Amino acid sequence: MQKDSEQETKPIAVQTEEVPIEQDNLFGTPIVLDDQFDESEAPASPPEHMAALNEQTSLAACAGPYRQELMLRGKSNYTVTCFLSDLKMLIDFMGADIPVGRITKENVTDWLMKLKFGTPGMTPAPKTMARRVTFLKNFFTWLEREHIIRENPAASLTLERPQPPLPELLTDDEVRQLMEAAQEDARCHCLVYLILRAGLKKEEVMGLKVHHIDLIDPHNPLVSIRFAASTNKQHRERRIALPAEFTDIFRRYQQNYHVTDVVFPCTDRNLNYILARAVSAANIKKRVTLQLLRDTFAVQQLRDGISLDGLREKLGLSDEAWLESKEKYRRLAFPK
Repeated sequence: MQKDSEQETKPIAVQTEEVPIEQDNLFGTPIVLDDQFDESEAPASPPEHMAALNEQTSLAACAGPYRQELMLRGKSNYTVTCFLSDLKMLIDFMGADIPVGRITKENVTDWLMKLKFGTPGMTPAPKTMARRVTFLKNFFTWLEREHIIRENPAASLTLERPQPPLPELLTDDEVRQLMEAAQEDARCHCLVYLILRAGLKKEEVMGLKVHHIDLIDPHNPLVSIRFAASTNKQHRERRIALPAEFTDIFRRYQQNYHVTDVVFPCTDRNLNYILARAVSAANIKKRVTLQLLRDTFAVQQLRDGISLDGLREKLGLSDEAWLESKEKYRRLAFPK
């Protein structure tokens, strides 16, 4: 297999990742979402951005502090943008000056009903409505947790989360075929190995630096997952042990591609091309993405006896992501 360049001369069908939806439907079999909170993380005194808030604070005045709270909690830019958009819609419906302590469950239910049925011919997608329920629970749980309000009007909101279709994982034979095909190119071999044997996400692969790979003991190679301080994801940092054979795989890649700083100095799209070439060479016909390799790793870990808590730690998942992924991996590993 020849080395891949940034610009491919021949078109290859590339399987791109789909953005996971944390919630997917509304109004049905009730499942109450639980926004977990570690009491040990609570500050001894209210942060500056919340010091002046109380139950008489207007809904509109909470927007700025809520944005800061989301950022401090390490929420993605996408989540912050969506939740603040939902808050603006709630403000438009409730009125900017209404005190947060006077908002009731009936108020937030009326808002949801207005959004879902209030405009004929413009019914929002179920996933959009589901996200708005998630926003309500997140926003009012924050206010309750910080003793800004006494009663949480979103506490008993219920949500149906229909089980999404399960991905078609790689079989043991397909994993073997893919690994064999990947060995033709050192970069591809390193990429596929890191996901199939360590379960890294694409963004984590893209963020790897050479000094994150510890080969001091060649029989026990380690990879450290680190995040920039600006991402507020330090709580997801971790250190993962790899099989001894990874030492030779990584050293071969370093030598062939002259890697000295960033482990994969290319675009995430180029990673898709690298995988697509290996999948084609392995003659695998199913849809294969980097996320599918991570799913295959996770399910194999469960089948090998790791606990759910242990799997979550290895995957570095947030509360929200684990809420959905836990059930998906359980169903894949132990189908009824």
